[in-house]
Amino acid sequence: MISSLRGTISLLEDDWAVIVIGGVGLQVYVPAPTWSGWSVGDSVFIHTYLVVREDSLTLYGFETAEARDLYIVLLGVNGVGPRLALAILSTLEPDTIRRAVFQEQAEVFGRVPGVGKKTAQKIVLHLQDKLPEISELERVGTLSDTDGEVLEALTSLGYSVVEAQAALQSVPKDAPDDVETRLRLALQYIST
Repeated sequence: MISSLRGTISLLEDDWAVIVIGGVGLQVYVPAPTWSGWSVGDSVFIHTYLVVREDSLTLYGFETAEARDLYIVLLGVNGVGPRLALAILSTLEPDTIRRAVFQEQAEVFGRVPGVGKKTAQKIVLHLQDKLPEISELERVGTLSDTDGEVLEALTSLGYSVVEAQAALQSVPKDAPDDVETRLRLALQYIST
């Protein structure tokens, strides 16, 4: 099993990169948030998972071991293959996935191209007992009163819960704790 890679990027495509290690170039499929910050020539370290099929060996890479583990759990869902699991991690942050599962919001997974209503429900059901204990999930999903107000304001403006949560996650940790400032920063994130 290939658990991780450290090498230099020699080629970048839409959802994969070639990483050169000791003169050998390995094609690695990576989620969009991971490769979006990469450039050819960068030295990178990624956690990997090797999918073995009858006719191919395909390597998938992730920025964190947590993302890789979540990918492996997603592969256990009936109807979710390697490419769809990668699309889920390209579209949704791991924290967003956890919150959606914890709060039983299957519609969050509907944002992912290729995930229908039934598959979204299967994902929520399958992940409920596979993710960290509820106490950890509550900690991840707990919002301050200020962030709760910002979330409400964003959803009342017509943004989805997922978009609002992503915008809230983009607000810097050291940002002032007043609703107006945090709402302005969240709206700046959405408009970019």
